[in-house]
Amino acid sequence: MKKDISIAIIGSINLDIVATVKAFPEPGETVTNAVVHRFPGGKGANQALAAHRLGASVFMVGRVGNDPAAEEALQTLRSEGVNLSYCKPLEGHATGLAMIVVNESGENQIVVAPGANAAFDPEHLEVPQTDAKIAQLEVPLETIIKSARAHDSFFCLNAAPAKPVTQELLEHVDLLVVNEIEARTLGEALVHYHGLLATTYGSAGAVLSRDGQQLAKATAPKVNVVDTTGAGDAFTAALTVALVRGIEPQAALEEACIVGALATTKMGAQSSPLKAEVEAHLRTKANQPEPG
Repeated sequence: MKKDISIAIIGSINLDIVATVKAFPEPGETVTNAVVHRFPGGKGANQALAAHRLGASVFMVGRVGNDPAAEEALQTLRSEGVNLSYCKPLEGHATGLAMIVVNESGENQIVVAPGANAAFDPEHLEVPQTDAKIAQLEVPLETIIKSARAHDSFFCLNAAPAKPVTQELLEHVDLLVVNEIEARTLGEALVHYHGLLATTYGSAGAVLSRDGQQLAKATAPKVNVVDTTGAGDAFTAALTVALVRGIEPQAALEEACIVGALATTKMGAQSSPLKAEVEAHLRTKANQPEPG
């Protein structure tokens, strides 16, 4: 039986400005006829919502500006019931802003103005006692390290966006989630990391390993891709939730790949599926005959 768990998400909160186009512009080229949308986003907020929709009790730990964009960025988290008591406004800083271009294949290009996320210093950090914590690299490294040390609970680091991290931080990590680019950026640091490592390969799925030994491998289901923004965040949240609930690695990875894939079927970074949608997909998969 899947147990109820609590998770603290320490990370970024953004307002996403999304422009959809047929094709990305070349350097120096102007593309017209784009359609613009505004969505709540930020890797931390995306992961918080994804974990909440999978049935976890979620605390969002982050910073926004003292501006109108803050409420827009927090709108979905608030309306769906994520605990925002550890999310504070910062005077003199703007809410983080992400400018995202999505082409007709659902691929994206992203530029982020971090605003209050970059000013989220560790001095006033408070992290609630929970079963697990998830952090990303869109807030200062010192804040992430302090959050990793807080309480003796399962700690997942999604090492995104790609940037180097310290060995001091990796010593606290139970689950490290990276894509191929992020894995190359970490380079030598991965040699000295001995926790669980989840490497994602986009539509090809993911591998879960420890010390170079493969524990699980899963493919992503084929879906109608609309927007890949936030798919990795949904995957990270789902894998953490599943492992902390005690689900064995192969089943946990398969569930995370389903969640990540379903998150691409709608526009916006906070389009992660509800628990019922995931369970329905798992039932359908279980009833399909084995190939061959």
